[in-house]
Amino acid sequence: MNAPTAQAPAQDCLVSRYRDVRAWTETLAAPLGEADLTVQSMDDASPGKWHLAHTTWFFEQFLLKPLVPGYRGFCDDYPYLFNSYYEAVGPRHPRPRRGLLTRPPLADILAYRRAVDEAMVRLLEPGLAPPARALAELGLHHEQQHQELFLTDLLHLFAQNPLRPAYHPAAAQPLPTEAGTASPTWQEFDGGLVEIGHAGNGFAFDCEGPRHQVYLRPYALASRPVTNREWLDFMADGGYRTPGHWLSDGWARVQAENWDSPLYWEEDDGTWRQMGLRGLEPLDLEAPVCQVSYFEADAFARWAGKRLPTEFEWEHAAADIPVAG
Repeated sequence: MNAPTAQAPAQDCLVSRYRDVRAWTETLAAPLGEADLTVQSMDDASPGKWHLAHTTWFFEQFLLKPLVPGYRGFCDDYPYLFNSYYEAVGPRHPRPRRGLLTRPPLADILAYRRAVDEAMVRLLEPGLAPPARALAELGLHHEQQHQELFLTDLLHLFAQNPLRPAYHPAAAQPLPTEAGTASPTWQEFDGGLVEIGHAGNGFAFDCEGPRHQVYLRPYALASRPVTNREWLDFMADGGYRTPGHWLSDGWARVQAENWDSPLYWEEDDGTWRQMGLRGLEPLDLEAPVCQVSYFEADAFARWAGKRLPTEFEWEHAAADIPVAG
């Protein structure tokens, strides 16, 4: 018997990860019916059925077709239907019209996933050359991005339904912040000449590099996120009615879209509730505020006499803060 090669464990790991990532996408879709997975609630969202198919098309288009001799695509129409923005690949169905794809049915999309998964496992098991392996890694991270988008788009869809349905009663909620309503402390950083960007051999998207140096002045970050209770104080003090807190483009959005609270907040007789994946629930005052735009976050910071951290400050601080074990 030949001794196992050093590459085999890595390839086994990739096959296992492929199966796990692909299975998790279908687990997310399992509580939903075909209608839930077909409807598109706005131009910037995509139906769940489209996410299931697009992530599959990625592996078929960029790995199976170039690397498997004689490979035949599952359906000649799918590259047009499920391409997203890859101009070099060919024409695509317009994004705002993805919700009109009542056909192909969900059963066909799931069969598409099974067929591509079987072919991908056959491709992965013997091992891939480094460029192809890197592309497979990219496909897995791409699918994980779409898992997040799947839930984001679903929440927007369910929030448009007057029944305010729950996706799943056990869906996770934001954890309360530390110390209840106590004021945050401030962690100070010296700044200076620091390195920013991806380093090492692990996966990173192209926008995370190259690693480079930037100069940071000394700065401080709050020890915890802003809470819903603090955001209510901002609202009560006229936060959404005071143009001086807002960037000009943000204030234009406030007026044009009648913003008066974070997305998915609803008031009923003075009581605030929040729509989430568990349905419409009482607002947890000590949970971190979420579903706010950059404009809103910037306005809150100005109201509080502070400012938002820059991208470079946050990356430097996050790299410096030890992770709790």
